[in-house]
Amino acid sequence: MWFIKRLISKEDENMIVAAIKKAELNTSGEIRVHIESECKEENPMARAIYLFNMLGMYKTAARNGVLIYVAKKSRKFAIIGDDGINRVIPDNYWNNIRSAMSEDFSKGRYAGGICNAILSTGELLKKEFPHMADDVNEQSDEVSFGK
Repeated sequence: MWFIKRLISKEDENMIVAAIKKAELNTSGEIRVHIESECKEENPMARAIYLFNMLGMYKTAARNGVLIYVAKKSRKFAIIGDDGINRVIPDNYWNNIRSAMSEDFSKGRYAGGICNAILSTGELLKKEFPHMADDVNEQSDEVSFGK
C-alpha cells in the first residue's frame, strides 16, 4: 500500500479530499477518486465501471455517484456517473471534463486536474441534486488506491 500511495504525495491526496468535501457541501451527490498505477484494460472506462461497482458507487439513494478513475503510469483515466446523473447531464458533459483533465495532465498537473474535475462535477451536482437537510455522506471522501 505504501508504494501505491506514493503515486501522489500526501499533500496532493489531502488537496483531492478537500476538493471532494467542498464539492459535496451543496449537493446530495457523491464523488470518489480511485488512483492506481496501471490500467491493463484497453479502454479505461471498462476498469472504471468495474471499480464503480466494486466500490459500491451505485449505493446512493438518488443514484448520483461519480467515480473519477486515474491510472497514472498508464496515462489513462475515465469518469463514470451513475444512472441518476446520466439522465440529467448535458450530452457532452463528461467529455468536456475529460478534455480539461487531459490538458491539466499533459502539463503535469495531476492533482490539479483531478481537483478541477471534482469541483466542476460538484457544480453540476449542486444544480441537479441539491443538498437536503437530511443529507448524509453515503460514500467515503477518501481517495482509494489500487495496484
